[in-house]
Amino acid sequence: MGKKVLLFGDVGVDDTVALLYGYFNEQIDIVGVVADYGNISREMTLRNIIYLIRLFNMPEVKVILGAEKPMTGEEPTFYPEVHGVHGLGPIIPSPMQNLEVTLTENFYEIVNLINQYKEELTIVNTGRLTSLATMFILYRELMKQVKEIYIMGGAFWVPGNVTAVSEANIYGDPIAAKIVLQYANNLTIIPLNVTDRAIVTPGMVDYIHAKGKASVLKPMLDYYYQFYKKRNPAIKGSPVHDAITLMATIHEDWFTFKMLPVHVITAEGISRGQTIADIRPWMKFEENEKKHRIAFDFNYNEFFSDFMTTMTGEKF
Repeated sequence: MGKKVLLFGDVGVDDTVALLYGYFNEQIDIVGVVADYGNISREMTLRNIIYLIRLFNMPEVKVILGAEKPMTGEEPTFYPEVHGVHGLGPIIPSPMQNLEVTLTENFYEIVNLINQYKEELTIVNTGRLTSLATMFILYRELMKQVKEIYIMGGAFWVPGNVTAVSEANIYGDPIAAKIVLQYANNLTIIPLNVTDRAIVTPGMVDYIHAKGKASVLKPMLDYYYQFYKKRNPAIKGSPVHDAITLMATIHEDWFTFKMLPVHVITAEGISRGQTIADIRPWMKFEENEKKHRIAFDFNYNEFFSDFMTTMTGEKF
């Protein structure tokens, strides 16, 4: 049995890549998915999760309804130009039926999963942090039983993808991000510093498609690549932000980490959602100051080999 993972996600293209990676990889056992708003609405996220579960026959995965709106009180902003109107590029899942709605679990099911797996459970958050922050507000002591938490988010002294300095998951609900960073223990952050370079090229996509194991990815990743290509003509492929975050849970040795305090800007303006870490090598921090593990670099060759092996069933 693989590592028990509870995934919090706003299932668009790269969340789908992560879900399929976890499904195909025997080292990972996804025990539940929390459907959040973010790339798309919560309703569309739920529909996409149900679509993927049925397409790949994942009956053991619990689907839990997460947050619909951020703690800022705003209406969330969606990004159809990145992931498509429905979140899966050009793919349009069938509208949900009443039967599909009954497949979802109440938010309280997260408590049951933590009680069931305790220190075996790893939480991976690939979308906005609203639902995860809610767990820390309601069940702070219980959350201490979770083995580890990985979040895809932040940009540390590299360009953001929403503002010049801010990454989308943090920008979308900086209040929630601040709560998670304040209370979480054993937290690993996989920011744009790493995820922007976790590139899947069109050639890789075509080879995966030809093998047939994960052929559903091609229309999604082709769509995704076209967005990135318009924004940056020099880019060589699609960055799979969420997949590399999930991969980090079983391949820590690929990454270069630093333990640092992290600050989130919650005020409005261009710096909203900025994540700040003091990387000055001579800086001395207070012994009791909260620190988190941040990935600043990774081994792309290892990523390539593992990703292609998992998605095709062939050894690379």
